[in-house]
Amino acid sequence: MHSCIERKMIIWSLCFLFSLSDLILVLASSAKHLCPPDQRDALWEFKSEFSVQELDSSWWESDLKTERWRNNTDCCSWDGISCDSKTGKVVELDLWGSSLNGPLRSNSSLFRLQHLQSLNLSTNNLPGILPDSIGNLKYLRVLKLRYCNFFGKLPSSLGNLSYLTDLDLSVNQFSGELPDSMGSLNRLSELQLRYNNLDGNFPAVLLNLSELTDIRLSYNKFKGILPSNMSSLTKLESLEINGNLFHGSLPSPLFMIPSLIRLNLEGNSFSGPIEIKNISSPSKLEVLSLGQNNFDAPIQGSMSKLAGLRTLELNYMNTRITLDLSFLSHLKSLDYLDLSGNDLKFSSTLRLPSLGWLFLSSCNIVEFPKFLQTQTSMLLIDISVNKIKDQVPEWFWGLQIPHVNISQNYLSGFDGSADVIQRTGDVVTLDISSNAFRDPFPLLPNSTDYLFASDNLFSGEIPRAICDLVSLDRLVLSNNNFSGSIPPCLSTYLSVLHLRNNSISGVIPGGFMSYMLISLDVGYNRLSGELPKSLVNCTRLQFLNVEENRIRDTFPVWLRSLPILEILVLRSNEFHGPISYPGSSLPKLRIFDISRNNFTGILPSDYFAGWSAMSLPVVYFEGDSQYRFSGVGKPYYRASVSLRNKGSNMELVGSGFTIYKTIDISGNRFQGGIPESIGLLNELIVLNMSNNAFTGRIPPSLSNITSLQSLDLSRNKLSGEIPPELGKLTFLAWMNFSYNRLEGLIPQGTQIQSQSISSFAENPGLCGAPLQKTCGGGEKARNQEQEEDQVLSWTAAAIAYLPGVFCGFILGHILTSYRHEWFMRIFHSFA
Repeated sequence: MHSCIERKMIIWSLCFLFSLSDLILVLASSAKHLCPPDQRDALWEFKSEFSVQELDSSWWESDLKTERWRNNTDCCSWDGISCDSKTGKVVELDLWGSSLNGPLRSNSSLFRLQHLQSLNLSTNNLPGILPDSIGNLKYLRVLKLRYCNFFGKLPSSLGNLSYLTDLDLSVNQFSGELPDSMGSLNRLSELQLRYNNLDGNFPAVLLNLSELTDIRLSYNKFKGILPSNMSSLTKLESLEINGNLFHGSLPSPLFMIPSLIRLNLEGNSFSGPIEIKNISSPSKLEVLSLGQNNFDAPIQGSMSKLAGLRTLELNYMNTRITLDLSFLSHLKSLDYLDLSGNDLKFSSTLRLPSLGWLFLSSCNIVEFPKFLQTQTSMLLIDISVNKIKDQVPEWFWGLQIPHVNISQNYLSGFDGSADVIQRTGDVVTLDISSNAFRDPFPLLPNSTDYLFASDNLFSGEIPRAICDLVSLDRLVLSNNNFSGSIPPCLSTYLSVLHLRNNSISGVIPGGFMSYMLISLDVGYNRLSGELPKSLVNCTRLQFLNVEENRIRDTFPVWLRSLPILEILVLRSNEFHGPISYPGSSLPKLRIFDISRNNFTGILPSDYFAGWSAMSLPVVYFEGDSQYRFSGVGKPYYRASVSLRNKGSNMELVGSGFTIYKTIDISGNRFQGGIPESIGLLNELIVLNMSNNAFTGRIPPSLSNITSLQSLDLSRNKLSGEIPPELGKLTFLAWMNFSYNRLEGLIPQGTQIQSQSISSFAENPGLCGAPLQKTCGGGEKARNQEQEEDQVLSWTAAAIAYLPGVFCGFILGHILTSYRHEWFMRIFHSFA
């Protein structure tokens, strides 16, 4: 009995020990999951190396991950951090779009994270060179540094990253050639270097990287002919080298790569015939882009070997070529075809594959293409910029194409009954701009969401039939001769309303303003009254242009409630009164034009303090650079605005809104000093404060606006000197200080000295180049005067010095004698 109890106790003890050991192991294992202190400290120090300031971009939103880090918590739980499950070491750092600002230093604490396998710092502002220290992260498999504003040469230490499989350095300012050391990246599969300034011949080091599946070198400065042994890249699936300076014939070895799916050679200087040779087995090629080159011979029949082709772009090739479209009949899988910018030859019996997307812009087509009648599943047709006359045929509406661009032709109307046209249920986008349409306004498909009808011959009142388009989202009727008033019946869901350059009168109705409104342009009309305060409800408004009307109102201070307003143009109206209110209310504003009104008052010194979009660097989106009509998502609305730049008027369209940052308050009655806070807008490009009554000195803080290209301060009451610091603004190509009360020497500097005399005229006190007036009788006289002043100064000093020495000697002797006598008395008293 006793032994039995003992055995049970032993068993229970062993079970307890095993359980306890398991618990210890679990706790120990759990402890290992925690981020080690050295890793946490390195991350925390890395965070402190940068300021966090949102970049200026309209196509992505920042995610301030590092702002949510807490130093007293496990760093493996921080946003953007992943750790090894066994060791707790940081293996992934993803701070994409975290608004980090500042250079990546060579001694950055980042490089203490020696176990990193994935690093993504894309879409941050890290201006500077990519330090060699990047090569210390020897376990990296993924490195993504896209949109970071890096410049200089690629560091040779990249070759140390022998585990690297994915490298993306796109959209920076890297220059020079690829370092030879990159030939050591034997595991590299994806390489993206698009949108940089890299040059030299095609990087031969890449031909040794047999694991490469994706090479993207688009929009650089690579040149020369492609190497003949490109077929050595046996696993290559995608090659994009468009937008470079390559030349020579179409490189046939590329078509011998059995795995190749996507090939983009667009926008180079390739020449010769388009001929596909040496394909022994069925090609896997699905995307072929050869447009914008100099091919000088018709397409050969061998194109039929690419039976699996789904996308073919042959746009804007040599204008001497006339393309015979019969070769397309062999491409049964073709879905996307772009032949824009070529002379086309096609017969009335031509039968194309069943296409989804067809671009035939600028092809010298003179009649509506009949071969479209066989297309039953098309999503988009673009036959803009041709010579097509008469009317759109009735059969066209039966094709039910959702996105239609027939702009820039000579079309005058639609053929077909109301039943045929209005009940066409699939038309979403209809662009009939720049044609010969005139009254009566044509019947429209009821399904139309986006209607572009600018630059035609319409007149009379805006037709109320437009109000029947219940799903209408974007309406552009600019550059016609519409009169009357804006119909209040317009859809309350409009996101874009452009009525620019018509003869519309009356007031802007306030009741129809949609909370969905993004862009409102009613410039160059005859509108009067006040700006409707109902716009305060349009919290999505980005673009507001009412220039060249007769609107009489005070400054719309309620615009402070519009958080994403980017463009405000009130030019040439009858606005009046002060405009002073805290500038921090306009954080997104990039174009501010209130010129040629009757605004008055003094601008407080901190007026521009919160205009952060004008002080942040621009992040360029690669799609901003060119416009193509597209039915994907919401089509581009072609906003435009007139600006005064470098003394001349210019029309700003499209991507210019992203690049230009301007302030124009000229032609008003402002007084007082120019606000010192103007110097905070260091990304400002155009500043025009002319034709006012500004007084005081030109603020030296203007020299902080390092991007400034055009400065006009003429016709004010400014006094004092032109700040010498302005001579350091290397981009300042045009300036005007005329008709003020300025004085003193014109600053030295290449940009200032290159200005015409008229830029400094009517300032009686100004002197020096480029004016003919010298300062103080000329340089020689001024130097002589300075020398004489120096001589007089030294003489005066000497005259003052000699009596001083004599007096000092006498005084010193007296003091010395007195001190000796005093010392002797003290000595005798102690003795």
